[in-house]
Amino acid sequence: MSHLYLIAQIAGRAVAIDSEQVESVVDIGEVTAVPRASQHVRGLAALRSRVVTVVDTQSALGMAGGSPARRAVITHVEGHHYAMLVDALDDVAPFDLLPLAHGVTLDPAWRGAGRGIVERDGEPILAIDLASLVPGHAGIN
Repeated sequence: MSHLYLIAQIAGRAVAIDSEQVESVVDIGEVTAVPRASQHVRGLAALRSRVVTVVDTQSALGMAGGSPARRAVITHVEGHHYAMLVDALDDVAPFDLLPLAHGVTLDPAWRGAGRGIVERDGEPILAIDLASLVPGHAGIN
């Protein structure tokens, strides 16, 4: 059964995000650093009369350098709103989620976030779980 996915770019890789995880897509303005926050937290930003935690997805994936991105996918995890930085947004379309095939090895950076594969024009795109990139959730610290 097909389900809607947002196709985005993180660290130069196309990823599929289940639309149920997406509250909105925004451009992030000023971000205020938070002392002693996880290295994956860029800081806090005001968004439509509320404060969201801005997560550097590249850092959360264990990649060096961090993301210069200003676009974000707003998601809701365990009662809190997070702005998950993405390099670019591509498309929203229905796809069937396919399991990760036996023997498929994901780079360690993507292993914890990967939930399956969607195929777009014959190309596999890794479907990810945004909650797995939230600091303190699913092993990210």
